[in-house]
Amino acid sequence: FVSSDQDQRQWQDFVQDMPWLALPYKEKHRKLKLWNKYRISNIPSLIFLDATTGKVVCRNGLLVIRDDPEGLEFPWGPKPFREVIAGPLLRNGGQSVESSSLEGSHVGVYFSAHWCPPCRSLTRVLVESYWKIKEAGQTFEIIFVSADRSEESFKQYFSEMPWLAVPYTDEARRSRLNRLYGIQGIPTLIVLDPQGEVITRQGRVEVLNDEDCREFPWHPKPVLELSDSNAVQLNEGPCLVLFVDSEDDGESEAAKQLIQPIAEKIIAKYKAKEEEAPLLFFVAGEDDMTDSLRDYTNLPEAAPLLTILDMSARAKYVKDVEEITPAIVEAFVNDFLAEKLKPEPI
Repeated sequence: FVSSDQDQRQWQDFVQDMPWLALPYKEKHRKLKLWNKYRISNIPSLIFLDATTGKVVCRNGLLVIRDDPEGLEFPWGPKPFREVIAGPLLRNGGQSVESSSLEGSHVGVYFSAHWCPPCRSLTRVLVESYWKIKEAGQTFEIIFVSADRSEESFKQYFSEMPWLAVPYTDEARRSRLNRLYGIQGIPTLIVLDPQGEVITRQGRVEVLNDEDCREFPWHPKPVLELSDSNAVQLNEGPCLVLFVDSEDDGESEAAKQLIQPIAEKIIAKYKAKEEEAPLLFFVAGEDDMTDSLRDYTNLPEAAPLLTILDMSARAKYVKDVEEITPAIVEAFVNDFLAEKLKPEPI
Protein backbone atom coordinates (compact mmCIF):
# COMPACT_ATOMS: atom_id res chain seq x y z
CA PHE A 1 0.00 0.00 0.00
CA VAL A 2 1.43 3.38 -1.07
CA SER A 3 -0.61 6.06 0.65
CA SER A 4 -1.65 9.51 -0.49
CA ASP A 5 -3.24 10.30 2.88
CA GLN A 6 -2.53 13.78 4.23
CA ASP A 7 -2.92 12.77 7.87
CA GLN A 8 -1.05 9.98 9.67
CA ARG A 9 -4.07 9.05 11.80
CA GLN A 10 -6.16 8.50 8.68
CA TRP A 11 -3.31 6.39 7.27
CA GLN A 12 -3.20 4.27 10.45
CA ASP A 13 -6.98 3.70 10.39
CA PHE A 14 -6.80 2.74 6.71
CA VAL A 15 -3.85 0.36 7.14
CA GLN A 16 -5.58 -1.51 9.97
CA ASP A 17 -8.09 -2.86 7.44
CA MET A 18 -5.38 -4.17 5.08
CA PRO A 19 -3.89 -7.69 5.35
CA TRP A 20 -0.89 -6.74 3.15
CA LEU A 21 2.26 -4.63 3.46
CA ALA A 22 2.41 -0.83 3.50
CA LEU A 23 5.07 1.75 2.79
CA PRO A 24 5.74 3.66 6.05
CA TYR A 25 3.76 6.90 6.13
CA LYS A 26 6.83 9.14 6.53
CA GLU A 27 8.66 7.71 3.50
CA LYS A 28 7.43 10.39 1.11
CA HIS A 29 10.59 10.18 -0.98
CA ARG A 30 10.08 6.49 -1.74
CA LYS A 31 6.43 7.16 -2.52
CA LEU A 32 7.39 9.77 -5.14
CA LYS A 33 9.93 7.42 -6.66
CA LEU A 34 7.25 4.75 -7.02
CA TRP A 35 4.78 7.24 -8.53
CA ASN A 36 7.38 8.28 -11.09
CA LYS A 37 8.57 4.77 -11.87
CA TYR A 38 5.06 3.54 -12.64
CA ARG A 39 3.80 6.82 -14.16
CA ILE A 40 0.89 7.13 -11.71
CA SER A 41 -1.44 9.97 -12.71
CA ASN A 42 -4.43 9.31 -10.45
CA ILE A 43 -5.66 7.17 -7.55
CA PRO A 44 -6.75 4.56 -6.85
CA SER A 45 -4.20 2.72 -9.00
CA LEU A 46 -3.31 -0.95 -8.62
CA ILE A 47 -0.27 -2.36 -10.40
CA PHE A 48 0.72 -6.03 -10.42
CA LEU A 49 4.42 -6.94 -10.58
CA ASP A 50 6.43 -10.12 -10.94
CA ALA A 51 8.26 -10.08 -7.60
CA THR A 52 11.14 -12.14 -9.03
CA THR A 53 11.98 -9.79 -11.89
CA GLY A 54 10.28 -6.57 -10.79
CA LYS A 55 8.60 -6.31 -14.19
CA VAL A 56 5.06 -5.01 -14.57
CA VAL A 57 2.48 -7.76 -15.11
CA CYS A 58 -0.56 -5.49 -15.31
CA ARG A 59 -0.97 -1.71 -14.98
CA ASN A 60 -4.73 -1.68 -14.59
CA GLY A 61 -5.29 -3.94 -11.61
CA LEU A 62 -8.58 -2.29 -10.65
CA LEU A 63 -10.19 -3.64 -13.81
CA VAL A 64 -8.59 -7.03 -13.18
CA ILE A 65 -10.19 -7.47 -9.77
CA ARG A 66 -13.50 -6.16 -11.09
CA ASP A 67 -13.48 -8.64 -13.98
CA ASP A 68 -11.96 -11.57 -12.07
CA PRO A 69 -12.92 -11.15 -8.38
CA GLU A 70 -12.29 -14.85 -7.67
CA GLY A 71 -8.73 -14.67 -9.04
CA LEU A 72 -9.34 -17.50 -11.48
CA GLU A 73 -6.98 -15.94 -14.06
CA PHE A 74 -4.22 -15.15 -11.55
CA PRO A 75 -1.40 -14.03 -12.04
CA TRP A 76 -3.11 -11.90 -14.70
CA GLY A 77 -0.15 -11.70 -17.10
CA PRO A 78 -0.47 -9.74 -20.35
CA LYS A 79 -1.87 -11.53 -23.38
CA PRO A 80 -0.97 -10.76 -26.99
CA PHE A 81 -3.13 -8.19 -28.77
CA ARG A 82 -4.24 -10.76 -31.34
CA GLU A 83 -5.71 -12.91 -28.55
CA VAL A 84 -7.38 -10.05 -26.69
CA ILE A 85 -8.99 -8.51 -29.79
CA ALA A 86 -10.20 -11.86 -31.20
CA GLY A 87 -13.83 -11.77 -32.28
CA PRO A 88 -16.16 -9.75 -34.51
CA LEU A 89 -15.67 -6.01 -34.99
CA LEU A 90 -18.21 -3.49 -36.29
CA ARG A 91 -18.34 -0.90 -39.04
CA ASN A 92 -20.69 2.02 -38.51
CA GLY A 93 -22.99 0.71 -41.24
CA GLY A 94 -23.68 -2.32 -39.09
CA GLN A 95 -21.46 -4.78 -40.99
CA SER A 96 -19.43 -7.26 -38.97
CA VAL A 97 -15.72 -7.86 -39.69
CA GLU A 98 -13.53 -10.55 -38.16
CA SER A 99 -10.49 -9.36 -36.21
CA SER A 100 -8.29 -11.61 -38.38
CA SER A 101 -8.70 -8.98 -41.11
CA LEU A 102 -6.25 -6.78 -39.14
CA GLU A 103 -3.29 -9.08 -39.85
CA GLY A 104 -0.45 -7.28 -41.61
CA SER A 105 -1.78 -3.82 -40.68
CA HIS A 106 -0.67 -1.10 -38.35
CA VAL A 107 -3.47 -0.64 -35.84
CA GLY A 108 -4.61 2.29 -33.74
CA VAL A 109 -6.52 1.31 -30.61
CA TYR A 110 -8.66 4.34 -29.80
CA PHE A 111 -10.10 4.71 -26.28
CA SER A 112 -12.68 7.48 -26.38
CA ALA A 113 -16.25 8.53 -25.47
CA HIS A 114 -18.88 10.95 -26.76
CA TRP A 115 -19.37 12.61 -23.34
CA CYS A 116 -15.69 13.71 -23.31
CA PRO A 117 -15.10 17.05 -25.15
CA PRO A 118 -11.35 16.46 -25.76
CA CYS A 119 -12.30 13.09 -27.28
CA ARG A 120 -14.72 14.65 -29.74
CA SER A 121 -12.12 17.26 -30.74
CA LEU A 122 -9.49 14.57 -31.31
CA THR A 123 -11.91 12.39 -33.29
CA ARG A 124 -12.46 15.17 -35.85
CA VAL A 125 -8.71 15.45 -36.42
CA LEU A 126 -8.21 11.69 -36.34
CA VAL A 127 -10.78 11.13 -39.11
CA GLU A 128 -8.73 13.40 -41.41
CA SER A 129 -5.48 11.67 -40.40
CA TYR A 130 -7.03 8.25 -41.02
CA TRP A 131 -7.91 9.11 -44.62
CA LYS A 132 -4.53 10.75 -45.27
CA ILE A 133 -2.74 7.60 -44.11
CA LYS A 134 -5.02 5.40 -46.21
CA GLU A 135 -4.58 7.61 -49.29
CA ALA A 136 -0.79 7.38 -48.87
CA GLY A 137 -1.10 3.62 -49.40
CA GLN A 138 -0.36 2.62 -45.79
CA THR A 139 -2.03 -0.43 -44.26
CA PHE A 140 -3.73 1.07 -41.24
CA GLU A 141 -6.90 0.45 -39.27
CA ILE A 142 -8.33 1.98 -36.11
CA ILE A 143 -10.41 0.16 -33.50
CA PHE A 144 -12.69 2.28 -31.34
CA VAL A 145 -12.96 1.05 -27.73
CA SER A 146 -15.88 2.94 -26.25
CA ALA A 147 -16.15 4.39 -22.76
CA ASP A 148 -19.63 5.73 -23.50
CA ARG A 149 -22.28 5.46 -20.81
CA SER A 150 -24.98 3.99 -23.02
CA GLU A 151 -25.28 2.04 -26.25
CA GLU A 152 -27.26 4.93 -27.77
CA SER A 153 -24.34 7.34 -27.11
CA PHE A 154 -21.93 4.77 -28.55
CA LYS A 155 -23.97 4.47 -31.76
CA GLN A 156 -24.26 8.23 -32.15
CA TYR A 157 -20.52 8.74 -31.67
CA PHE A 158 -19.48 5.76 -33.79
CA SER A 159 -21.60 7.05 -36.68
CA GLU A 160 -18.95 9.80 -37.10
CA MET A 161 -16.11 7.28 -37.45
CA PRO A 162 -14.97 5.51 -40.66
CA TRP A 163 -13.09 2.74 -38.83
CA LEU A 164 -13.91 -0.36 -36.78
CA ALA A 165 -15.20 -0.74 -33.22
CA VAL A 166 -15.46 -3.37 -30.54
CA PRO A 167 -19.22 -3.97 -30.09
CA TYR A 168 -20.55 -1.95 -27.16
CA THR A 169 -22.27 -5.03 -25.80
CA ASP A 170 -18.92 -6.85 -25.59
CA GLU A 171 -18.01 -5.24 -22.28
CA ALA A 172 -15.57 -8.03 -21.39
CA ARG A 173 -13.43 -7.42 -24.49
CA ARG A 174 -13.50 -3.66 -23.99
CA SER A 175 -12.37 -4.16 -20.41
CA ARG A 176 -9.57 -6.57 -21.44
CA LEU A 177 -8.22 -3.96 -23.88
CA ASN A 178 -8.27 -1.31 -21.16
CA ARG A 179 -6.39 -3.75 -18.92
CA LEU A 180 -3.89 -4.68 -21.61
CA TYR A 181 -2.79 -1.07 -22.13
CA GLY A 182 -3.31 0.25 -18.58
CA ILE A 183 -5.64 3.03 -19.72
CA GLN A 184 -5.94 5.74 -17.06
CA GLY A 185 -7.64 8.47 -19.07
CA ILE A 186 -9.26 9.32 -22.40
CA PRO A 187 -8.76 10.10 -25.20
CA THR A 188 -5.90 7.66 -25.67
CA LEU A 189 -4.62 6.35 -29.01
CA ILE A 190 -2.23 3.39 -28.89
CA VAL A 191 -0.45 2.66 -32.20
CA LEU A 192 0.64 -0.93 -32.87
CA ASP A 193 2.93 -2.43 -35.50
CA PRO A 194 1.71 -5.29 -37.75
CA GLN A 195 2.92 -7.80 -35.12
CA GLY A 196 0.71 -6.20 -32.46
CA GLU A 197 3.59 -4.61 -30.54
CA VAL A 198 3.22 -1.05 -29.22
CA ILE A 199 4.95 1.62 -31.31
CA THR A 200 3.67 4.55 -29.26
CA ARG A 201 1.20 5.24 -26.49
CA GLN A 202 1.22 8.92 -27.49
CA GLY A 203 -0.86 8.63 -30.64
CA ARG A 204 -2.99 11.58 -29.54
CA VAL A 205 0.05 13.87 -29.39
CA GLU A 206 1.44 12.53 -32.67
CA VAL A 207 -1.81 13.08 -34.57
CA LEU A 208 -2.05 16.67 -33.33
CA ASN A 209 1.63 17.42 -34.04
CA ASP A 210 1.81 15.76 -37.47
CA GLU A 211 -1.22 16.97 -39.40
CA ASP A 212 0.05 15.60 -42.71
CA CYS A 213 0.94 12.22 -41.13
CA ARG A 214 4.37 12.31 -42.77
CA GLU A 215 5.98 10.59 -39.79
CA PHE A 216 3.43 7.77 -39.49
CA PRO A 217 3.57 5.27 -37.73
CA TRP A 218 5.13 7.69 -35.27
CA HIS A 219 8.05 5.81 -33.76
CA PRO A 220 9.04 7.65 -30.55
CA LYS A 221 11.70 10.33 -30.80
CA PRO A 222 14.39 10.46 -28.11
CA VAL A 223 14.01 14.25 -27.83
CA LEU A 224 10.80 16.20 -28.35
CA GLU A 225 10.27 19.87 -29.07
CA LEU A 226 7.94 21.11 -26.35
CA SER A 227 4.56 22.20 -27.70
CA ASP A 228 1.00 22.84 -26.53
CA SER A 229 -0.03 19.36 -27.64
CA ASN A 230 2.75 17.37 -25.91
CA ALA A 231 3.13 19.51 -22.77
CA VAL A 232 0.75 17.11 -21.00
CA GLN A 233 3.64 14.63 -20.93
CA LEU A 234 5.41 16.89 -18.42
CA ASN A 235 3.00 15.45 -15.84
CA GLU A 236 3.98 11.83 -16.56
CA GLY A 237 7.25 11.89 -14.62
CA PRO A 238 10.59 13.70 -14.43
CA CYS A 239 11.47 15.56 -17.64
CA LEU A 240 14.73 17.10 -18.77
CA VAL A 241 13.91 20.39 -20.48
CA LEU A 242 16.59 22.44 -22.23
CA PHE A 243 15.31 25.99 -22.69
CA VAL A 244 16.92 27.75 -25.64
CA ASP A 245 14.56 30.76 -25.80
CA SER A 246 14.88 31.24 -29.52
CA GLU A 247 12.38 31.32 -32.36
CA ASP A 248 15.20 30.19 -34.64
CA ASP A 249 14.51 26.58 -35.70
CA GLY A 250 18.25 26.12 -36.24
CA GLU A 251 19.01 26.74 -32.58
CA SER A 252 16.28 24.37 -31.42
CA GLU A 253 17.57 21.68 -33.78
CA ALA A 254 21.14 22.18 -32.51
CA ALA A 255 19.87 21.82 -28.93
CA LYS A 256 18.09 18.57 -29.84
CA GLN A 257 21.25 17.22 -31.43
CA LEU A 258 23.21 18.14 -28.30
CA ILE A 259 21.06 16.10 -25.91
CA GLN A 260 19.96 13.33 -28.27
CA PRO A 261 22.99 11.00 -27.71
CA ILE A 262 22.44 11.15 -23.94
CA ALA A 263 18.70 10.52 -24.35
CA GLU A 264 19.34 7.56 -26.66
CA LYS A 265 21.84 6.06 -24.21
CA ILE A 266 19.37 6.31 -21.29
CA ILE A 267 16.46 4.93 -23.33
CA ALA A 268 18.55 2.00 -24.61
CA LYS A 269 19.83 1.18 -21.13
CA TYR A 270 16.33 0.87 -19.68
CA LYS A 271 14.87 -0.79 -22.76
CA ALA A 272 17.44 -3.57 -22.30
CA LYS A 273 15.95 -4.08 -18.84
CA GLU A 274 12.43 -3.93 -20.32
CA GLU A 275 11.71 -0.81 -18.29
CA GLU A 276 10.51 2.65 -19.23
CA ALA A 277 13.17 5.34 -19.22
CA PRO A 278 13.12 7.37 -15.98
CA LEU A 279 13.29 10.66 -17.90
CA LEU A 280 11.61 12.28 -20.89
CA PHE A 281 13.70 14.75 -22.91
CA PHE A 282 12.50 18.08 -24.33
CA VAL A 283 13.84 21.20 -25.98
CA ALA A 284 11.78 24.35 -25.33
CA GLY A 285 11.92 27.31 -27.69
CA GLU A 286 10.37 30.74 -27.23
CA ASP A 287 6.58 30.94 -27.17
CA ASP A 288 3.70 31.70 -24.82
CA MET A 289 3.47 28.15 -23.53
CA THR A 290 7.18 28.07 -22.63
CA ASP A 291 6.85 31.46 -20.92
CA SER A 292 3.95 30.10 -18.87
CA LEU A 293 6.00 27.05 -17.90
CA ARG A 294 8.90 29.26 -16.79
CA ASP A 295 6.52 31.40 -14.73
CA TYR A 296 4.76 28.41 -13.17
CA THR A 297 8.04 26.74 -12.16
CA ASN A 298 9.69 30.06 -11.23
CA LEU A 299 12.72 29.46 -13.44
CA PRO A 300 15.35 32.13 -14.13
CA GLU A 301 15.23 33.95 -17.47
CA ALA A 302 18.67 32.66 -18.48
CA ALA A 303 19.15 30.98 -21.83
CA PRO A 304 20.26 28.37 -22.50
CA LEU A 305 18.96 26.84 -19.27
CA LEU A 306 19.17 23.13 -18.42
CA THR A 307 16.50 21.80 -16.07
CA ILE A 308 14.83 18.65 -14.82
CA LEU A 309 11.19 19.23 -13.84
CA ASP A 310 9.33 16.73 -11.68
CA MET A 311 5.76 18.00 -11.56
CA SER A 312 4.35 15.20 -9.39
CA ALA A 313 7.00 15.87 -6.73
CA ARG A 314 6.70 19.64 -7.32
CA ALA A 315 10.49 19.74 -7.61
CA LYS A 316 12.98 21.22 -10.05
CA TYR A 317 16.68 20.85 -10.66
CA VAL A 318 18.46 23.69 -12.46
CA LYS A 319 21.85 23.93 -14.19
CA ASP A 320 22.47 27.56 -15.07
CA VAL A 321 25.80 27.82 -16.93
CA GLU A 322 26.97 29.98 -19.82
CA GLU A 323 27.64 27.07 -22.17
CA ILE A 324 25.89 23.73 -22.14
CA THR A 325 27.93 20.84 -23.52
CA PRO A 326 27.14 17.12 -23.92
CA ALA A 327 29.42 16.39 -20.96
CA ILE A 328 27.49 18.84 -18.74
CA VAL A 329 24.15 17.32 -19.79
CA GLU A 330 25.34 13.76 -19.19
CA ALA A 331 26.77 14.59 -15.76
CA PHE A 332 23.56 16.42 -14.81
CA VAL A 333 21.42 13.43 -15.85
CA ASN A 334 23.66 10.90 -14.11
CA ASP A 335 23.70 12.94 -10.90
CA PHE A 336 19.89 13.17 -10.99
CA LEU A 337 19.50 9.41 -11.48
CA ALA A 338 21.99 8.80 -8.65
CA GLU A 339 19.97 11.19 -6.43
CA LYS A 340 22.96 13.48 -5.96
CA LEU A 341 21.11 16.67 -6.91
CA LYS A 342 19.28 18.80 -4.37
CA PRO A 343 15.74 19.67 -5.51
CA GLU A 344 14.25 23.14 -5.37
CA PRO A 345 10.50 23.46 -4.78
CA ILE A 346 8.17 24.37 -7.63
